[in-house]
Amino acid sequence: MTGSKARVAGAVAAIVVALLAGVLEYTRTDSIGESAEAFAAGLIAMAVVGLALSLPGITLQGLVLGGLFVLAGILTWTATQKPGIIWAVLAVEVVVFAVWAWPWMRSLRSLPRLGSAWLGLAYWFFGILGAVFVAHWKVAGQRVAYAGVFTLAVLALIALNTTAKRRGRDLSVGIAAAILLGIAALLLVGSGSLFDNVHAIPDNASARLMVNRFWGGPGLYYHPNSLAGLMAVAGIRIGFDRTIAVWQRLGVGALAALVLSISDSRTGFVFAAAAAVVHLGLALLRRNDDIERLPSRNGWLAVATPFVVLAIVVTLGGGYKFLLRDRFDNQGGDVTSGRTDTWRQVWVDWKHAGWAEKAFGDARTSRAVVTRINDGNPVEGPRRQLNTDNAAVGAFRRGGVFGAASFILGLALLLWHAVRRRPDGSLPPAWYTIGALAVVPTIATEDWVIGGTNGAIWLLLAAGEAWTLLQRRSDSPADEATPAPAPAVS
Repeated sequence: MTGSKARVAGAVAAIVVALLAGVLEYTRTDSIGESAEAFAAGLIAMAVVGLALSLPGITLQGLVLGGLFVLAGILTWTATQKPGIIWAVLAVEVVVFAVWAWPWMRSLRSLPRLGSAWLGLAYWFFGILGAVFVAHWKVAGQRVAYAGVFTLAVLALIALNTTAKRRGRDLSVGIAAAILLGIAALLLVGSGSLFDNVHAIPDNASARLMVNRFWGGPGLYYHPNSLAGLMAVAGIRIGFDRTIAVWQRLGVGALAALVLSISDSRTGFVFAAAAAVVHLGLALLRRNDDIERLPSRNGWLAVATPFVVLAIVVTLGGGYKFLLRDRFDNQGGDVTSGRTDTWRQVWVDWKHAGWAEKAFGDARTSRAVVTRINDGNPVEGPRRQLNTDNAAVGAFRRGGVFGAASFILGLALLLWHAVRRRPDGSLPPAWYTIGALAVVPTIATEDWVIGGTNGAIWLLLAAGEAWTLLQRRSDSPADEATPAPAPAVS
């Protein structure tokens, strides 16, 4: 099939899928207006699919790596009551990552060099020790499984960047494409309520308090903050890469404006705003050859575009309403939505813990969730299992004092690799520098940089770090005569 025929077939398929979304919504609501809105939402979702698959440099490995992480993250909210489904996805990850990570020992030697490894892996191993020392064998076993999955993921990144027959493949493009496909899936299943004031939500306590935020739709839900974070990091990967076509970069900017608006996510907005500011700073300093220089017409347009997206979110997207709003009525004006109470509980629990859990982290549950009395549920319970929603506190909770130390080391390495020159004198890809620096403010309110099941943002940053740190020219004469691949695409 020729390219033109393939594009026509794709457009027809997109229209058919959007029509089906509209018909299904009509059967549910018996409303032409709601059906038309679902059709429009379906078209948007299919346009995102087209954008994702059109990106240059997509590799199968990057697409699968990113896809599995995105799927696991979505399932943590979709299949909360059916953990077996999540573990099945993790089992698939083990097999795939183990194959791509070979040779394991060679890749293992490079592991300590990556700041992302210290951020997303070390606390699991310290947590295993803590659980063993207090004889919580089930927790220790579950943490061994988690540690194995995520370690193999990083080993796969290393092997795919250093093994001779695989070298030269930038996995980050495929990971970003997988993120966009995940967002498209959520937009499609949530097409019936995408433009409504009240959205479809999963059956859990926190979601019932946030029906004004977009979660997806029946059969596929995701927390709005995580959705916004994925959109921000995918926008950074695509929008700040000059090797990608202008229409694709503008398309991801338009999608970012939509997703940040419907998710009502303050942390996602901060992530995107920080990226815009860092990009401006690099352009003014003329710090990176991947960025349009200032002063120049193209440079000013490139710098202005992210700020235009943010302005749309604040105005048309209603950001002026949600950026400083208390999410829960019972928090007494706490703009952190109860996070400070959770962090306080982490400190109280640590003070009352034994030496093993002080050193190696809370060992009562595999993910070291937090429970507190004032969680919004009745005093008699049941208690909600809360995330720390702070990467530094999360590493401390999961890995104790050693976990906190590894977090500091990992963050320092990640940032150092994002700004220093490589051995050949070149700077890291602009998107990685911007992403690593821009994600720092989100540490205060999200666990994104320490990975876990919902770790697609961490994975993309790890892919950028591995590409920056581990790529090198082949020593063969044939390869010496060939220019090294551009850092942004494979």
